[in-house]
Amino acid sequence: MTRQRSFLLVASFALSVVLIAILIKVGRIDLRVTLQQLESVRWISFVKLLLLNVALVAISTEKWRSIDAALRRSSDTAQSRSTSFALTSVGLALGTVLPVQIAMATARTLGTYVHGSAIKRGTAGTLYEQSFDLLTVAFLAIASGITWLSKAAGITWLVSAVLLTLLALAIVGPAARLICWLAAHAARVAAAESRVGVLLHDFSELLHSSLLSARLARRLVLLSAARFVVVVLMSIQTAEAIGLHIALWHMAAAIPFVVFASVIALTPGGLGVNELTAAAALSFFGTPLALGAQWTVANRILVTVSYLATAVCAATILLVGKMTASSSRNAVADH
Repeated sequence: MTRQRSFLLVASFALSVVLIAILIKVGRIDLRVTLQQLESVRWISFVKLLLLNVALVAISTEKWRSIDAALRRSSDTAQSRSTSFALTSVGLALGTVLPVQIAMATARTLGTYVHGSAIKRGTAGTLYEQSFDLLTVAFLAIASGITWLSKAAGITWLVSAVLLTLLALAIVGPAARLICWLAAHAARVAAAESRVGVLLHDFSELLHSSLLSARLARRLVLLSAARFVVVVLMSIQTAEAIGLHIALWHMAAAIPFVVFASVIALTPGGLGVNELTAAAALSFFGTPLALGAQWTVANRILVTVSYLATAVCAATILLVGKMTASSSRNAVADH
C-alpha cells in the first residue's frame, strides 16, 4: 500500500470517528442507555431482522442473476442460486467496512472468477444492478421532497411514491431503447471509420444481448422498489427492537437521502455519513433529532450483526453443500 493510500485510509477512519462524535454530541446520545437497549433486544426481534435481511439478499441476488443471464457468454457457466446468494450476502457484510459498491462488486467478481467473464459479470453486472437502485431511489426522493415542501403527511408521500414509481416503470422502457439506438449508431460510426476493435465488439455484444431490453429494465425497477420496501421494514424493525417509535412514513421518506449519502465513499461503510444523514432527514419529517440519532447508532450495530450472521450462514451452507456433493461424487467414482 502506497503512502498516499495509507494516508487516505487513516483519514477516512478519522473522519468516521469525528462524524460519530458529532452525532453523539448533537443528538445527545447516552451510549450507556443505547448499550442497555441493545442488550435487551429480544431474540424474536432479531430473528425478524434476520428474515428481512434474507429477503433483502434474495431480492438483490435475483436482480444480479437477471443481469448475469444477459451478460454471460455461451462459454461461461451459470452460477447456482445458492452461490449467488452467498456472494451477495458476503458483499453486504463487506459493505459495513467498505463502500458498498466496491464491496459487492469485489465479492461477486472474485466469486465469478472460475465461471468466466468475472469482470463483466461480477463488477459491471453489480454496478448495472445498483444503478437501478439509485434510479428508483431518485424518484422516491422526489416524493420525499414533495411531501416536505408541502408540509404534508404520510399519505402524500405514499401516493407520490406510487405515482413516481409508475413513472419510472414507464420511462425505463423508452430509455433502454434510446440507449440501444445510441449504441447501434456508435457501432456504425466505428465501423465506417474502420475502428474495428474492442469497442465495436463490446457494442455488438451489447446490442445482441437482452441487457437493454425494456422488459429487463422494468423488472429491475420493480425489484429495486421491493428492495427499498424491505430496507424500510428492516429500519422499522431495528427501531422497535430497542423500544423506539418512528413513524413508518418518516423512515420511508428519509431513507432515499441515506442511500445517496452511502454512494459518497468518504468513510468505511459510510460510517458517520449515513448516520448523520439519517438523523437529519428524519428530523426534517418530524422525528426528534435525539430520537433519530439514537436509532442510527443502534441500527448500525444491529444491521451489521445481521449482515455478518447471514453471510456466515450462507457461506457455511454453500461450503457444506459443495463438500457433500464432492464426497458423493468420490463415493460413486470408487464404486
